[in-house]
Amino acid sequence: MSWANVATLRMDQQRERPVLVEFWDFCRVSSLRTLPYVAEWHARYADAGLRVVSVHSPGFDASRDEAEVVAAVERLGIEHPVLIDPQFRLWTSYANEGWPARYLWRPAERGHLLDEYHVGEGGYAETELAIQALLGVSRDVVAPVRPEDDPTAQIVIPTPDREGAWSGAYEAGGVWAVLSGSGTVVANGAPVEVTHPGAYELIAHPVSTAGVLELSVGDGVVCEAVSFTPGLAP
Repeated sequence: MSWANVATLRMDQQRERPVLVEFWDFCRVSSLRTLPYVAEWHARYADAGLRVVSVHSPGFDASRDEAEVVAAVERLGIEHPVLIDPQFRLWTSYANEGWPARYLWRPAERGHLLDEYHVGEGGYAETELAIQALLGVSRDVVAPVRPEDDPTAQIVIPTPDREGAWSGAYEAGGVWAVLSGSGTVVANGAPVEVTHPGAYELIAHPVSTAGVLELSVGDGVVCEAVSFTPGLAP
C-alpha cells in the first residue's frame, strides 16, 4: 500500500484525535458524489483536530493502476491523505462491504473506538454532527450539494448499475459510465470525450426520469459499467 498527499501515515500515531476513514473509488459515481462533503470536513475541522483519510480500493480494472489513482487525486482536488489499497488489505481488515463507506473513530488511550458508521450516499449531516461532538465545536453543517441530498427530499431509487456498454430502459436522476482509454462515446446522440479513466456523466435529469439509453462506444474506449444516480421524485 502507498499514499498520496502524504509520505506515510501511521494510524497508531493518531490515537489522540478523531479519525474519519472513507473508502472510495474514483470510478464510482457514488464516491464522487460523497467527495465534496469529505473534502469540506477536512477543510473545516483539520485545524480542530480531525484527521480525514480516504482509502482508495478499486472496484474496476480502470481504477487499479496506482499512478491513475494519484492522477485522480490531483484532478479531483483532494488535499487530505489518501491510502492506495489495490490489494484490499485495509478493506478486508475492516470487513468493508461497499463504496462509499465511512468510519468515524473517537480517540482513545489504547486504540480507537468506532463512533459512527455509514455506507453509501447520504447521512452527511449525521456524520458532521458526530464530528462536531467529538471535537467540541458547533456550527451549521455543510449545505446539501444536490437537492436530492437534502434529508427531507423524496427521491426515487434508480435503476441498478449495469455491466459493460449497456443500452436500454432506465429510471434515474442521471446516467454515468465507467470509461477508460482515449476516444469518444455517444449517449443518445451526444458525444462524450474520454481522456482518462473515471466515471463520466452521460445524461442529467432535473428529477428522476424514465428514459432509454442508447450508448455507442468508439474505438480506443472501454466501458466497464453504466451507473445510475437517484433523482427527486417528480
